[in-house]
Parts: sequence; C-alpha cells; structure tokens
Amino acid sequence: MSNEVIGLKRVATLCILRNKDKFLLLRRLKDPNKDMYVPVGGKIDPFENPDTAVTREVMEETGIRITSKQFCGILTETSPVNYNWISYVYVSDVEFVEAPYCNEGDLEWVSAKDLDSIPTPLTDLYIYDYVAKEKFFAFNAIYDSALILTELWEQYSNTKII
Repeated sequence: MSNEVIGLKRVATLCILRNKDKFLLLRRLKDPNKDMYVPVGGKIDPFENPDTAVTREVMEETGIRITSKQFCGILTETSPVNYNWISYVYVSDVEFVEAPYCNEGDLEWVSAKDLDSIPTPLTDLYIYDYVAKEKFFAFNAIYDSALILTELWEQYSNTKII
C-alpha cells in the first residue's frame, strides 16, 4: 500500500488537446483507467498551481508546449477505496503533430465522433460534451468499492446525471 491516506483527495490537472474535431488522447498503460483513452495530465506538485501544472504535464507527456488554454471545470471523484481525486480540467487548441511517444501509454488522435466508441471513462464523455458546448462544469462522481460509477452530479444545477 502506498503512503497516501486512503480517502484523501489527490489533486490533478487534465488537458483536452484539441485540433479541429480531433483530440490527442492517451491510452493508459496502468491504473487508474488502464487501457482507456483519457486526456493527458497528472498530479499537481507541492507549491504548484493548476494553471502551471497543466502546462508542465502536457509538456512532460507529449512534448507539446501549449501557449493557450482555457479552464473548463472541475471533476471530483470519490470512492470508498484509494481512488479519490479533484481534477482541474482544461482545453487547449493545438497544431496537429504526429502522436508523440509517451511513457504513460500510447497517444492517439481520436475524432470527436468516435469518442463514444472507444474505451473511455464515462465521466470523460460528459466532460467532452460540456467542452463542445462551451459550458462550464463541476462534476461530482461517486464510485463503489469496485470503482464502478454509481452517481454523477452536476454541482451548479445540483442535477443528478447518473
């Protein structure tokens, strides 16, 4: 077991890298979300703010230096096991480049119309939808001990989605 306290929220950033109707997504090699396509990102370092962290994480995972980004919302994930996150989510429009090497998994360009046909966390599909509509979000995702999503709430409207 890691030295992290079970239940303590870890704080991260996610960045949706977009070129027209395509997204540069990471097919993860390890848990969480092993073999699923997710935006790039990672934990915020001590004394680092989310805005700086997202730029650093994108550079570390893709070699792409993002010059502009937009904050889109927050995803809070809660479970009774060691999967508890608060993620600051950004989008950045980038130039098309061949998918670079990443030690976290395989980076691939995925068309927006194909997002629901690839292995993707359900929360991310809602995030992509809100981003496409340019709608800010604050999602609260609740999982059971098997990490199956049991509830998803939109905090602003206090609307249960799942």
